[in-house]
Amino acid sequence: MSVVWVFPGQGSQRKGMGAGALERYPGLCERADEILGYSVAELCDDPVRLRDTRYVQPALFTVNALSFLARQEAGGRPDYLAGHSLGEYAALFAAGCFDFETALALVKRRGELMSAADGGAMAAVLGADPERLEELLAGTGVDVANYNSPEQVVLAGPKDELDALRRGAPGKWVPLSVSVPSHSRYMEPAAAAFAEALEGVRIEEPRVPVISNVTGRPYRAGEAAELLRRQICNPVRWVDGLRYLMAQGVSELEEIGPGDVLGKLWQVTRRHPPEPAPQEPAMPARPATPAVREPVTPAVREAGVVLGSAEFRADYRVRHAYLAGSMFKGIASADLVIRMGRAGLMGFFGAGGLTPDEIAAALDTIQGALGPDGAYGVNLLHGLGEEGLERETVDLLLRRDVRHIEAAAYPHLTAPLVRYRYSGAHRDASGRPVAVRHVVAKVSRPEVAAAFMRPAPKAVLERLVREGALSAAEAEVAAELPVSADVCVEADSAGHTDGRSPYALMPAILRLRDEAMAAHGYARRIRVGASGGIGAPEAAAAAFVLGADFIVTGSVNQCTPEAGTSDAVKDLLAGLDVQDTAYAPAGDLFELGAQVQVARKGTLFPARANKLYQLYRQYGSLEEIDERTRRTIQDKFFRRSFAEVWEETRAFLAARRPGELARAERDPKHRMALVFRWYFVHTIRLALRGEAGRQVDYQVHCGPAMGAFNRWVAGTELADWRARHVDVIADRLMEAAAGLLEARLRDLTKDGQT
Repeated sequence: MSVVWVFPGQGSQRKGMGAGALERYPGLCERADEILGYSVAELCDDPVRLRDTRYVQPALFTVNALSFLARQEAGGRPDYLAGHSLGEYAALFAAGCFDFETALALVKRRGELMSAADGGAMAAVLGADPERLEELLAGTGVDVANYNSPEQVVLAGPKDELDALRRGAPGKWVPLSVSVPSHSRYMEPAAAAFAEALEGVRIEEPRVPVISNVTGRPYRAGEAAELLRRQICNPVRWVDGLRYLMAQGVSELEEIGPGDVLGKLWQVTRRHPPEPAPQEPAMPARPATPAVREPVTPAVREAGVVLGSAEFRADYRVRHAYLAGSMFKGIASADLVIRMGRAGLMGFFGAGGLTPDEIAAALDTIQGALGPDGAYGVNLLHGLGEEGLERETVDLLLRRDVRHIEAAAYPHLTAPLVRYRYSGAHRDASGRPVAVRHVVAKVSRPEVAAAFMRPAPKAVLERLVREGALSAAEAEVAAELPVSADVCVEADSAGHTDGRSPYALMPAILRLRDEAMAAHGYARRIRVGASGGIGAPEAAAAAFVLGADFIVTGSVNQCTPEAGTSDAVKDLLAGLDVQDTAYAPAGDLFELGAQVQVARKGTLFPARANKLYQLYRQYGSLEEIDERTRRTIQDKFFRRSFAEVWEETRAFLAARRPGELARAERDPKHRMALVFRWYFVHTIRLALRGEAGRQVDYQVHCGPAMGAFNRWVAGTELADWRARHVDVIADRLMEAAAGLLEARLRDLTKDGQT
């Protein structure tokens, strides 16, 4: 029988709490008095100050901590520890993460910072469906602060908005006697300031697993400080933690400290069937599929089907013919790339949309972790009108000696891309041409694929030589090598996509490859990979059957602990099905009508973005739009006026693109396009930050692969995105795909013998 010891948070305090425990540990009480500057014993008997956040938090922590010491002396040991909100500090103290004095000093500062965010209110809602409440909160200033049980949530926000929501809302609403909106967006300044208090504080790893309020899962190595910061402005996921504990076999909860609130929440949650929770990694089970088998070690298979090109694996120094593709704005983060590299795999850092300084900082992290010869790559994303940025990025990649890039969204070859590919090109001792830099070219159109499969245009090479960007010797070798030796067919993918079918596109590109090989006589075969829609082993297996030498995944990696986007986005992605995506205008190519594929479920972004494009096509200026529509766009879409958006846009253009600013001031339609394009940048930022209350405007690039993956792992530990580490996904997909093909080959052989 497993047991968890839990500690209550703010709201459980009462006059006279701590009686017995305070007297039992006079030395610690004296230390508390010195740290706080007042008597903790007197505080615990003062009902007025016990209503003030500044005083409640240190008082309650002291009582919880001393109560733990008393319980520990009585004998017994918990299998897990947890604390609700403030109570988490007592749980971490009990787990040996920090001493009493350190914890109390942190709690004192936490209380001071949170008490400064006054003017808000909180209310408990009983008996309402949490998902229904979340829908009601969309677009309001109210957040869910606590998910306490299947039957209770707590809301936080401005009092007037809470009062307005209460009218006609489901459930029984109970206003709480607090003056601060804890665990909401209004605590973000307090959380930021608290991060400074955490700097330099040594937090040991827990000796007993501690359940985090932020994740509902045990703390992992090195993340305590960040979780304590986030806890202030993120909801308490208490019910998720309880369900996790139940799934681990915990059958007894003991509440240590004043009150019995947590015990009651435990009993309520036990009446509802717990959701499956993470165990140690195991292959997602699908009984009808022979390919689903026991997990394998992170080593190349010793027997059976090994998928993809052995030459690719050797050249890229990876265990699988598999790459984790880039996702812009650092969503394919340095952490993601490092995790892949350390697992004997490769990922591409999502440099698109970042400045050279931001890319350089990421390279510092990646190269510091993986070393100069580590397996990693960086994305080079083509941007219309961004030639200067492309040149700067290539300069940086060459200075940092990055050997692999993923070239995406290129409608044609550019001089900076050609320069990258052939910098350092030479002949080996036998006279054969060698390129030291490698380009994985993402393509969805035959004419673009053909350009990458040819050597660089002679005129481009001559220009680069004249400019001193390439040497004559490098240009001479370049005439015998394709711009890309690894062309990746991009089918129905996230973000910019032509929505092509892989069944039509792959054979066409493979024939192009064969034609290029015959025409140019390359010494080594151009490899063709597949991407887009690969979220289940059946899709991966199909790609290899179609002739892919390697595969590249994207959407599925966005829903991993390592991805550089918000937990709110990951929660959204983990709930998608295959039909839950839509097409919307691309912000960077807005006027051209190009599209991106995005998540549809849980957000109004696709509908709102398409509405903006419709207005752009219909009108010649912002002033021509009817007043009612103008008001809707400003109040509901933008939440600020056109004038405010234009001033922000104007300041950016004045600093970065003065020519475009001059055009916009002459051309009212172009000015309208720029104002509308602001929304596309803004919605990406909202999603990356996970801004509470703005989920309806999240722009999340995603393809149907995400829904396919969610269906495959349903009912397994990978149903929880917190267990979906990017290298685990790679191993699972490749191993299951190999198993599928082995089983299918056996079936075909058997059929042929009958």
